[in-house]
Amino acid sequence: MPWYVYPAAFFAGAFAVNGLPHFVQGICGNKFQTPLARFGGAGESSALVNILWGWFNFVVAGALVHFVLPTEFPAPLSLCILGAAGALLMALYLGRHFGKVRSAAPHP
Repeated sequence: MPWYVYPAAFFAGAFAVNGLPHFVQGICGNKFQTPLARFGGAGESSALVNILWGWFNFVVAGALVHFVLPTEFPAPLSLCILGAAGALLMALYLGRHFGKVRSAAPHP
């Protein structure tokens, strides 16, 4: 397998997990942080922006899986592990980042 398949699997997992909180918060009608918000992602974006940002992340993950990863089924274990590692690391980062941002936000 070419070398670039391995980072593609990692980033496919990362993009898929990154799309989840934005998409879920958006379809629930909640404001949530995105990189498109003011102050470098510290401000909150509308529900619509979150739906679109989450969907964009899903599309990038799907494109990486479709166009870069091999078509053999089942996928090699190494690619599954890298995809899971990308998903886990992104989830840990997002949990820490949003925890800091949300705890620093003023509460009414």
